Amino acid sequence: MTRLKFEQKLKSLSQEEIWQEYCGFLDLTMDEYMQIQNRLMEEQIFLWSRCALGQRFLQGKEIHSIDEFRRMIPLTTYEDYADVLLPKQGNMLPDDPIIWIQTTWEGGRHPIKVAPYTKSMLDTYRNNVLACMILSTTETKGKFDVTVKDTFLYGLAPLPYATGLFPLALNDEINIEFLPSVKEAVQMSFSERNKKGFKLGLSKGIDFFFGLGSVAYFVSQSLSELSKSGGSGKSGGLSSLSAPMLMRLAKAKYRCSKENREMLPKDLFNLKGFMVAGTDNNSYKDDLERLWGVRPMELFAGTEPSCIGTETWTRNGMYFFPDTCFYEFIPEQEMERSFVEPGYQPKTYLMNEVIPGEKYELVITVLKGGAFARYRVGDVYQCVGLENPVDGTRIPRFHYIDRIPTIIDIAGFTRISENSIQNVISLSGLQIVDWVAAKEYNHEKRPLLHLYVEIEAQSLASLALSKEILREHLSVYFKYVDQDYKDLKRILDVDPLEITILRCGTFAAYQRQSGKTLRKINPSAYDIMGLLRTQETVEWDYRGGLLV
Repeated sequence: MTRLKFEQKLKSLSQEEIWQEYCGFLDLTMDEYMQIQNRLMEEQIFLWSRCALGQRFLQGKEIHSIDEFRRMIPLTTYEDYADVLLPKQGNMLPDDPIIWIQTTWEGGRHPIKVAPYTKSMLDTYRNNVLACMILSTTETKGKFDVTVKDTFLYGLAPLPYATGLFPLALNDEINIEFLPSVKEAVQMSFSERNKKGFKLGLSKGIDFFFGLGSVAYFVSQSLSELSKSGGSGKSGGLSSLSAPMLMRLAKAKYRCSKENREMLPKDLFNLKGFMVAGTDNNSYKDDLERLWGVRPMELFAGTEPSCIGTETWTRNGMYFFPDTCFYEFIPEQEMERSFVEPGYQPKTYLMNEVIPGEKYELVITVLKGGAFARYRVGDVYQCVGLENPVDGTRIPRFHYIDRIPTIIDIAGFTRISENSIQNVISLSGLQIVDWVAAKEYNHEKRPLLHLYVEIEAQSLASLALSKEILREHLSVYFKYVDQDYKDLKRILDVDPLEITILRCGTFAAYQRQSGKTLRKINPSAYDIMGLLRTQETVEWDYRGGLLV
């Protein structure tokens, strides 16, 4: 029997039938959810334990249950798979890869990570991104607004990155017009794609918008140019606009003029669906809602786990799809202990064991023939509830918090580790006594990297010069890691780097007073405050006319 595409289902099935097929997991009880998890996990254990990759972990032992799997297989990181996945040895995996997806490998020996996707994984991914699209248009349960010939402004990277799967998956199912087209976008840089997409949006209208929260904000701000330039700015001249859009533009300009304000995207476009992904979306959601008149729906996807979670019409927490991965959760205290004690195996809990209010590091086993088993993704979530009377769900929902504390991710653009900052410091040539780096937020809630540094007295020519040297090297690092994102400072609408040079002797004094050595990446806010207070007790000396 030929499988119906989503476009065909829109014509032949009722909204209720389509909703149940793609979004019915929201009606599951906790027991029903775990039944799906356990069934698919048992299938995956069968495949995984019989492939060469699985046998490397098992060394001839057999697994007879999920409990045995969790006891026998340690928590893993990419290092455990790198020698198999980087050379793309598909013959060692549970199932044949159809495509390989890549991303930056923070702190690794190689610049990239690659992850295999099987046919079953891609089928699941396609269904789940369609669920996200449906939910992004939903105001009440069971009602959605997706049609053929909708237009889609897409502000994410193309293949081989995981975000490039999204438009391909949708194009296989429905004749949605991406702005620009998928084929065209692959040949463009990040900034070129956004400019062209925005220009096409002005000509054809925009029904859906999906991007990193920070990028969506940057693209949205471009409309202020239109109101100032009369439509002749970077977004393209009046000649490129359709007659309906010209009329809408004229009405919007008149209304904004009467109200004495700049034109906003909501004055021109009526979004059906608005989706954001990546980190730090909470820094931009309020602004994006003000600009578009629609609160963005957050979803979560990654290179290794695929598309695993989405918010609903309530915009109050993400639900994990039960058929993408088998989920385990490391409690925050256990996670922190594992950073301090190398080799320590933290305890994990299942979906039906999480506690509201608690924070967890996510652990996944990719289902449907995936390679990763008990894999530490590197993301932290907070459980916000086990049920939600507003949308009628009876399964846990989560807020995305951030990357794990040992990684600094700025708005989805960077993955900075202790190793990467140490490399920058070495290249700077400055004699650094000690340092810590923390992800912080300015008064507008915009994320930034704050580096606290102590420099040896004899190499401290001046505070300004030392700061500038470090700033330059860190800026080069940003651009090296994310070469397509050369306008990071402009996109984030804030300087993402802040440097504080501490008085000589501050770190040693703090260690004497507190009895502890600070973690290099993301020490607690309490520790940072302690460091700054300690600085005030350290005297400044003058040697050779230089302040040290």
